[in-house]
Amino acid sequence: MHKFGMVALIGPPNAGKSTLMNQYLGQKIAIVSPRPQTTRNRISGILTTDDAQVVFLDTPGIHRLRGRMNRFLLESAWNAMATADMVVVMLDGALYASKPHLLEKEIAPLVKPVDQAGRPVIVAINKADRLKEKAQLLPVLERAAELWPGAEIFPISALKGKGTDALLSKIMEHVPDGPPMYPEDQISTVPLRFMASEIIREKLFYHLRQELPYSTAVEIEAWEEQPEEDRTIINAVIYTSQKNHKGMIIGKQGETLKSVGTQARKEIAELLGTRVHLELWVKVRSGWTEDPGFLRALGLGD
Repeated sequence: MHKFGMVALIGPPNAGKSTLMNQYLGQKIAIVSPRPQTTRNRISGILTTDDAQVVFLDTPGIHRLRGRMNRFLLESAWNAMATADMVVVMLDGALYASKPHLLEKEIAPLVKPVDQAGRPVIVAINKADRLKEKAQLLPVLERAAELWPGAEIFPISALKGKGTDALLSKIMEHVPDGPPMYPEDQISTVPLRFMASEIIREKLFYHLRQELPYSTAVEIEAWEEQPEEDRTIINAVIYTSQKNHKGMIIGKQGETLKSVGTQARKEIAELLGTRVHLELWVKVRSGWTEDPGFLRALGLGD
């Protein structure tokens, strides 16, 4: 028998959903950063074994922020859960162990929708390795058991891979029978252009301070493959919503933009397996986070 199924990774921002998916696939499909709300789109990662194929759906963090873009993010997460065969709820165990008051606040938007989805639920308490004493995690485990009665709960470290094998074994138990839907060497359904734009956006998160990354978007304007030169030429535009942010993104004498481009180019070249010529431009687009047409063009929402 062969299994095939889709697993929605659902949770508050910065719970480690992207890190867990990358851990299972053995390479980076979804970008990560220490800041919450890094993931904006629903990103799939395909894990293929001898007897199963599992499509992990990495989703934007569930939150209560206002604005059209944030509504699009939530729409993407809820739609992923509706199409999945099961749900893995991911929680930041280290955060809630040290700040119990945040547990109720951040989990509240999750409980009812997860219950109403009617899918099998597993709870993964992530970042357990950050706690010196395992007993510190007990209140979080107990509260998760109260919120999702009957769900199995796994303390894990997605970053270090601790406890993730046991979690995957339990996930496999819930994956329904079915033939594989994708070639065994395919690791995602997202296009390479999108992955390249996400790599650029990840570098912006690491280089820009405070709220600046949240007001930026990346769009690939041109993509030319030159097999005879073993080279791909990529032109990308970084959009920002405010004029005064443009200079910050470019940096003094262009140093910030140059550093972003250098790091992104190296990673994109590894992804494509070719040399990459990357050109970055910065443009101001006021109110882009509230422009539904532009948000759809960026692939946000479903």
